[in-house]
This record gives sequence, C-alpha cells and structure tokens, in this order.
Amino acid sequence: MNYRLALHVVGGLLLFLAAMLVTPLPFALWFGDGQWLIFVLSSAITAGAGLTLYRRFRGPDQLTLREGFAVVTFAWLSFGLFGSLPYLLSGSLLNPADAFFESMSGFTTCGASVYTNVEAQPKSLLYWRALTQWIGGMGVIVLGVAVLPLLGVGGMHLFEAEAAGLSPSADRLTPRIQDTARLLWGVYALITVVGIALLMLGDMNFFDAICHTFAAVASGGFSTRNASVGAFGTYSQLVLILIMLMGTINFSLHYFALRGQVRRYWESIELRWYLYLWLGVILAVWLANAWHGQYDHWLLNLRDSTFNVTSVMTTTGFASADYGRWPVVTSCLLFLTMFVGGCAGSTSGGLKQIRLVLLLRHAVHQLTRLIHPRQVLVLKIDGRAVPQAVIQDVLGFAVLFLGVFLVSTLLLTAVDVDLVTASSASVACLSTVGPGFGKAGPMDNYATMPSFAKLVLCVVMLLGRLEVSTVLVLFFLRFWRK
Repeated sequence: MNYRLALHVVGGLLLFLAAMLVTPLPFALWFGDGQWLIFVLSSAITAGAGLTLYRRFRGPDQLTLREGFAVVTFAWLSFGLFGSLPYLLSGSLLNPADAFFESMSGFTTCGASVYTNVEAQPKSLLYWRALTQWIGGMGVIVLGVAVLPLLGVGGMHLFEAEAAGLSPSADRLTPRIQDTARLLWGVYALITVVGIALLMLGDMNFFDAICHTFAAVASGGFSTRNASVGAFGTYSQLVLILIMLMGTINFSLHYFALRGQVRRYWESIELRWYLYLWLGVILAVWLANAWHGQYDHWLLNLRDSTFNVTSVMTTTGFASADYGRWPVVTSCLLFLTMFVGGCAGSTSGGLKQIRLVLLLRHAVHQLTRLIHPRQVLVLKIDGRAVPQAVIQDVLGFAVLFLGVFLVSTLLLTAVDVDLVTASSASVACLSTVGPGFGKAGPMDNYATMPSFAKLVLCVVMLLGRLEVSTVLVLFFLRFWRK
C-alpha cells in the first residue's frame, strides 16, 4: 500500500472541497444571513488540511487499485468531516454527531436530515446542504478523476473503485478515463441547468429551483421547505419527477442520446425493467390508496402516488405527502422498492436494477436446470453473455447488502430504536433514500435518534454509496499487506 500517494490524492481532493466551500458566499451576502465568515473559515481550515496532505505526502506516480479503494473511502470520510464545519461553526447544529450526520447524508446523497425546522436555517447553509448532494451525486472521485492529471497521477483505478460493480456491461465512453469523467459531468451539468430553468417557470424562485434541482438530479432529497415538495404545486412536482428519472438512468445512455442514438434508451434491458417496475408500483399504490379511500379525487391520488413512488424508487427522498400514513400495503410496497434503487451508472443507490435482473434470471435458470439438468443455459443481458464471475459478484454483493441491512437494524434496536424505525432507517440509509417509516418517516427526521444510532447510519450511508465492498475490503489484513 502506497500510503503517501493515497494521502497526497486525498489532500488534492480536499483542496477541491475548500474551493466548493467558498461558493455559498454570494448567497450569504445576497440574503444577508451573516454566514459569510463561517464559510471563509471552513474553507481555510479545509484548505490548510488539504495543502498539508498534498505537499507533505507524495509517493511514486503509480496509483494502483489498492490505493484507489483507500482513497475513495478516506476521501468520502474526509468530505463528510470537513463538510460538517459550516453546521458546527454557524451553531446551526451543536452536536458533532448531528453535523457529521447531515454532512455525510449530503455527500452520500442520502437525504436523511436531523433538522426539525429547515426553513429557519440560513439560506447559504441550505445552499451548502444542496451543493453537497450535487457534488456527491456524480461522485467526488469521478470529478477527481477529471482533474487528477493536475495532481500528476492517473485516475483509472480511482474510477474503478468508485464505480465498483456498478454495471456488468458498462462501456467506457472514451479511450481516456479523464475524458469519460468530463463527459459524464458535462451531461450532469446540462440536466442541472435545464432543471433549474424549468422549475423557475413554475412557482419556485431561483434559490428554491437551484436547491431542489441539485437534490433531484443527484437523487438526494434535501429540501428548503419543512413540507418538502408538498409546499409546491403540481407543475413543480411533475418537473421534479422528470429530473429524478433522468438522474436515475444510466448516464451513458444520456450521452448516447445527445449524440443522436436515442434508441439506446429502449435497447437497455435494465431501463425497460426499471420503467415496468416503476409503472407497476405506481399503479399498485394508486389502487391501494383508492381502495382504502385515502383521497377524495383520483387525480390527486395519482399525482401523489406517482411523485412519492418515483422519489423512493429513484432513492431521492423528496415527499409531497406523508406516505407513512397511507395504507399498510402501500408502506410495504415502498419499503420493498427501497431495496431496489435505480439503474447502474446513475446517481441513485440501492441494489440497482441490473443486479435485480441478473438475480431473477439466475434464479429462473436454476429452476430450469432442475427440470432439464443437461440443458445448457447462457445468461444474457442486452444480447451479450454474462460471465460467471459477474454473476458470482452480484450474488456476493446481494449477500453483503442484506447483511449490512440486518446488522444495522440490530445495532439500532440495541439502543432502543423501535423495529419499524430501525429497519426502515437502515434500508433508507443503505439505499440512500433518506426518509423511512416510523419516527424516521417522510414528515419526520432523524433528530431524536441517539448519537450512536446516527454514527451507525453514517457508516451505512458510506457503505451504500460506495457499493459496500469498496469499504469492507479495507477491513481485511491481506488488503494492507504487500
């Protein structure tokens, strides 16, 4: 393990974070909320730490996959730690565990919050919350890959560590990984700009539009209102549905569509399955609400069902209604869809749709082999055979994913968190959905949880955002040996 080079790269990424900490200054000055000095101090502290690591540690310019895993994990932890400075220095959150939780929730695009009154917070701080999600949406490491040539090291292994296991059939868009990262960020920025413009045509001002677009395209979920998206009208909700869906689709498909290859959307079996599941869950929730008389008008029921199902399935975490008060069957449906998440190569979390497709097809093949033991079956995705090693990786990931969920639920119940809250909060943080059920419901928050539970969920957020194995591999002694 080349510790010096790993710390050197983390230092460079912290310098990027220091630059981002300055961006809330215009909002602090425009709204006159008195927080400009807080962001200057936060940026200075972060820059000092980053510059120290960047200049003090430097090894041979050869970044291997092993250092890549270490850099990814330590960079996310560092971003969560230094990103919490504005919350602490402003006095908005006095408990360090709360500040770290809010920061980690932002960078992992989880959207779980400890704020009980969001609207009472300074505007510049709310912008910072939204910005942390936008940065984390595409991944700070992917952005780091785009600028790593400035650091004097290659970025391929960082990209592999960040996107480990995302898609068994992923295509590199360009021969050079730096160019690929820049292209992805270009698509990401384009969707963001269009989203802000569309929201401003409705009942959102520029500030609300930029914060909600940042959260929607990043599959985050932080809102500037206590009622979340329920504070806005139907037009804004429809636009946010579109942005959330764009954020949960594989970004390489957006890239190809911009080049005129729109057919790639429908050719993707993963996207087709995702849309089928999305429409099916919306229909089921809508019918369940109608059957139990939850709404007086079917159109209002359809709007709320569509928005909240989309928010959960894209792992965004916005809410236009308190779906925790809906019939129990709808809560069960939403709870199960939290596990699935969005598509590979997107900003969403969860198991990912492509893994679900592989698991289901593998299960069908296993049953078929019981009936026809000698039949040769080849599992294919998008017309290409899936290697057995990929299937084993998916099975292993599913086991680890469910294992983290069970351990997290057990740890939360150990500190007297009720089972509904503990289980839903665990999967909501692991899949980076944000709101769960019970005391962590869509109109509640995580403020009442013990500090130990919040720190456990911070680890769960990190595991979910970095695909579990990227972090867990660091706990093996063999990983650190030469």
